[in-house]
Amino acid sequence: MKKKEPIGSIKLNILAHQANPSPPVGPALGQRGLNIMDFCKRFNDECKKQNHEPGDVIPVVISYYADKTFTFVTKLPPVPNLIKKQLKLKSGSKTPGTQFAGEIKKAQIKTIAEMKMKDMGVDSLDAAMKMVEGTCVSMGVKVIQE
Repeated sequence: MKKKEPIGSIKLNILAHQANPSPPVGPALGQRGLNIMDFCKRFNDECKKQNHEPGDVIPVVISYYADKTFTFVTKLPPVPNLIKKQLKLKSGSKTPGTQFAGEIKKAQIKTIAEMKMKDMGVDSLDAAMKMVEGTCVSMGVKVIQE
């Protein structure tokens, strides 16, 4: 049997357990003729299986085929969302570098880097930690040694 080749892919960020036919999901899938409700049901089930908390932003890559079928892969929430969740922040600083929204310890950065490493495309934990630290700086979160 010949393996199906995808004719395209769609990248979306969807709130966990909250996929529904409204934008961005409905228009993105509908214009390609894909079954919107089937995707929403499968995505929400996948979020339950992976124990994502409701409201977490989940990146998803949907590959679709000529026969109007699709497959999808979910990823972990983006690094800024993980930082905000770890520190219980509503948002980063409005003026990073002059005002700080919070403080994060190296151990917390290491935890985030270990979780996110496979999605980051890096080989070493040090490189992943530096990327997370860079995100902290751009969000106005002070990195403290401890």
